[in-house]
Amino acid sequence: MLSRKFGLNLIVFLAIAALFTGIWALYNRPITAPAWPEQISGYSFSPFRQGESPQTGVYPSDEEMREDLELLSQQTDSIRTYSVDGALDRIPLLAEEFGLRVTLGVWISPDEERNEREITKAIEIANNSRSVVRVVVGNEALFRREVTVKQLTAYMDRVRSAVKVPVTTSEQWHIWEEYPELADHADLIAAHVLPYWEFIPMKDSTQFTLDRARDLKKLFPKKPLLLSEVGWPSNGRVRGGAEASQADQAIYLRTLVTTLNAQGYNYFVIEAFDQPWKAGDEGSVGAYWGVYNLDRQPKFNFEGPVVAIPKWRMLAVASVVMALLSLALMLIDGSALRQRGRTFLTFVAFAGGSALVWIGYDYSQQYSTWFSTLVGVLLGVGAIGVFIVLLTEAHELAETVWTQRRRPFTPVVGDSHYRPKVSIHVPCYNEPPEMVKQTLDALANLDYPDFEVLIIDNNTKDPAVWEPVRDYCAELGPRFRFFHVAPLHGFKGGALNYILPHTAPDAEVVAVIDSDYCVDRNWLKHMVPHFADPAIAVVQSPQDYRDGEESTFKKLCYAEYKGFFHIGMVTRNDRNAIIQHGTMTMIRRTVMDELKWADWTICEDAELGLRVFEKGYSAAYAHDSFGKGLMPDTFIDYKKQRFRWAYGAIQIMKGHARQLLAGKDSELKRGQRYHFIAGWLPWVADGLNIFFTIGALLWSAAMIIVPQRVDPPLLIFAIPPLALFLFKVGKIIFLYQRAVGVNLKDAFCAAVAGLALSHTIAKAVLYGMFTKTIPFFRTPKMRSSHGLMVALAEAREEVFIMLLLWGAALGIAIVQGLPSYDVKFWVIMLLVQSLPYLAALIMALLSSQPKPLEIPVVQSDAPDEVQKA
Repeated sequence: MLSRKFGLNLIVFLAIAALFTGIWALYNRPITAPAWPEQISGYSFSPFRQGESPQTGVYPSDEEMREDLELLSQQTDSIRTYSVDGALDRIPLLAEEFGLRVTLGVWISPDEERNEREITKAIEIANNSRSVVRVVVGNEALFRREVTVKQLTAYMDRVRSAVKVPVTTSEQWHIWEEYPELADHADLIAAHVLPYWEFIPMKDSTQFTLDRARDLKKLFPKKPLLLSEVGWPSNGRVRGGAEASQADQAIYLRTLVTTLNAQGYNYFVIEAFDQPWKAGDEGSVGAYWGVYNLDRQPKFNFEGPVVAIPKWRMLAVASVVMALLSLALMLIDGSALRQRGRTFLTFVAFAGGSALVWIGYDYSQQYSTWFSTLVGVLLGVGAIGVFIVLLTEAHELAETVWTQRRRPFTPVVGDSHYRPKVSIHVPCYNEPPEMVKQTLDALANLDYPDFEVLIIDNNTKDPAVWEPVRDYCAELGPRFRFFHVAPLHGFKGGALNYILPHTAPDAEVVAVIDSDYCVDRNWLKHMVPHFADPAIAVVQSPQDYRDGEESTFKKLCYAEYKGFFHIGMVTRNDRNAIIQHGTMTMIRRTVMDELKWADWTICEDAELGLRVFEKGYSAAYAHDSFGKGLMPDTFIDYKKQRFRWAYGAIQIMKGHARQLLAGKDSELKRGQRYHFIAGWLPWVADGLNIFFTIGALLWSAAMIIVPQRVDPPLLIFAIPPLALFLFKVGKIIFLYQRAVGVNLKDAFCAAVAGLALSHTIAKAVLYGMFTKTIPFFRTPKMRSSHGLMVALAEAREEVFIMLLLWGAALGIAIVQGLPSYDVKFWVIMLLVQSLPYLAALIMALLSSQPKPLEIPVVQSDAPDEVQKA
C-alpha cells in the first residue's frame, strides 16, 4: 500500500513537472529571424563601462576605448559619437587605427558655456582628423526643448562655415516634419526612428521604420537621409504593445539591419554597448539599448533561432528542485492527506517555485547600483517570504479540505464514571452587570454534579458596576464566590492567577470563560470526561456568538470569526497544536498549578497553551460549540480585539523563539512548531505589507512628479504581494463554503471583515516587534451604537491611506495616461492594495447603524478601554 501511494505521488509529481517544464518550453519556443549581416552601416558608440559616466566625469581609458573600437571594426566601418567632452575627444584619433569613419557628435544643451566648448573642440577635431566624415550638432535638443530652432540653426551654420565635412543635427523623425526649415541649415537629414518609444509592437516596427524613412525622403527629396538612431531595448518597461526584451531586440535588429542593408540605407544602430548611466534620464530602459552588454558580451545570438531565455532549461530544472524541496517539507507529515490534496500542493509548489526562479532570473538581468542591490535584497527576501506564506496558506487549505481528521474529540454523551470536580473561573473588568448575570445564570444551570464558580472582578472602580454582581453571586448560593480586587496588576492573567489559591483543594479541572458567555448546560458533562486520558492537559471548545443576527456589521464579524475556530483550529488539532483561547477552555488542575498564567503578555491564554505543549502535554479540541458570547459592538472594539491577539502573538513568538525556531528546552514536535510559526506568518506578512504600501506610494509620487524620469516599477515588485492577496481572498471564499458550510454571500462577508483588519494587524505586528508590552485593551460589550462621524473616525487611518492610494492611481492615470501594460498593471495594483482599507471603511460605516439593545446597561464613569499592567 505504501509503495502504491509513493508510486502515485511520483506520477503526479512527474506529470506536473512536465506541465511546468512545458510552460517554460512554450514561452521559449524558437523563433526564426534573419542572421546578422557581416557588415552593418554603423553603431552609435558610447564607451562608458561599469562605474563610468559623463555625469560624474569618470571617463574610460584609451585602452578601454581601443578594445571597444577593435570589436566594432569587425562588424562595421562607421561609428557615431555624441560629445567631445572629456576623453571622448580622443575617439576619432583611436578610430583611425582601425579604419573606422566617425560621425562626430556635438552635445548641445541649455548650458551655453559648455556648448561653446563643445563646438570649438569639434571644429578643431573635424579639421585635423582623417576619420571624421560628418558632424552632428545637437542630439534631440529641440525634442527636449533645451534650445530654440533659431539657436540650434545658428550653431549649425557656425559649424558648417568652419569645417569641410557635411553638417547636420540629429532629431526624432517627427521633429524634422514639425520644423522643416532645419533642412535649410543641414547637408543631410539625420533622423531617429525608434518604434519602441512610440508604442509600436515589435512585429510592426520594421515596416514602421521603413514608412518613416519613406516619408522623410518624400519631404526632403534633395537631401541625403541618415537614420541616425535605430534600435530596440532588451529590458525595461512595456510601452503599449512594445515589450523591452532580449528576444524582441534580437528579432527586430536582425530583421531591420538585414532589410536596411538590402534597401541601401545608411543607419546607426543604437547602440553598441549598454549604458546604465542613461537610466537616470531615460528611465530604466535607457540602460539596455546595446547590442553588447556592459561586459562586452553579445546579448543575443547573431544567427540561428531566437529564444526568450537562452538558459531556460537550467531555470526549469531549478524550479523543479525548488518545488521538490518545498513539497518535501509540506508532506513530512502528510500521511492523512488525500491524493487531491497532495496534487494541489504539488501544483502550488511548482507555481511558487517557478515564480521565484523567474523573479530571480529577471532581476539578475538588471544592472546593479547600491540602491538597486539593496532593493533587490529586500525584494528577494519579500518574494521568499511571500512564497513561504503562500505555501502555508495552501497547506492549511489542503489539510482542511482533503484530510481525514486524525484526532476527533466528540462529546461524551453517555454516562461517564469520570466526573472530577471543576472550578470555573470568570474574570471581569468593568462589565455590564446584567450581562454578567446572564453568564452566571447559565453556569447555575449546568448539568454536572460537582463544580464551583469563582468570579474575579479586578480594577473596576465604580461600585455600581461590580457590587450588583457580588450581590447576585450571594443569591446563587455557596457554589458562587465573588472577588473584587483593586489595584491588581498583570492583566487578565494576573486576575486568574489571583484566584488560583482560592480554588477548591479537591478541584481537578480549572475551567475559564469570559463574562459574556452563556454556556450550554452539557458543557462540563460532555467535555470533562476527556481528562480521563492522563496525557490530556487542556480541553478546548470553540468560541461562538449569540448576537450574529443583531446587525449587518455583526453578521460580517460572525462570518469572519468562524474561520479560525472551524478551519485553523481543526487542522491544528490534528497535530496537537491548537491555540488555547481564554474562554470555553479547561485545564488540568495539576498543570495549572505548575505553569500558572503569564502576566507579561496580553494573550495569556495562547501563551499558556504553548507552554503546555512545551512540557509535552496534549490538548483536545472539540468541533462542537458549548457556549455563546457577545461580539464587539463597534468597529473600533473589533479592531482592538484583533490588535490584542496579533500583538500577543508577536510577544509569544519573541518570548518563545528558542523553543519555536530551534526546539530548545522543550518537547515541541515538528508539527507543533510548524503550526505555531505558520499560523502567525500571515499576520507577519500583513505587518511587512505596510512597507510595501509606503514604498508604492513614494514610487507613485515620483511617477507623478517626474514622469519622464521614473518608470512604473518592474512587475516583479508588484506580482508577489498581489498574487498572495488574491490567493488569500480566494482561499477564504472557497474554504468558508467548503469547510464552514456557509453560502457564497457569507463567505464574501467573511473576506470583507478579514480584510478590514489588515491594517490593524499590521500595526500590531510592528508594535509587537519593537516593544515589549502595551496596555491591555479589553473588548467592551453591549455598547450602544454611535454616529457616522464617530464611525469614520474609527477608520481614519485606513481612510487616509485608501485616499492616498486612490489619489496615486488617479494621478498616474492623468499624468502618464494608461499607454502600456506596466502602467495599467501598477494602477490596478494600487487599487487592489486599497481594498483592505476600503473594507475597513465599510465595516466602520456598518457598525454605525442603529441596533437593538435587549439588556439594560449600567454605565460607568470609569474608563473601560485600557487596563494597566
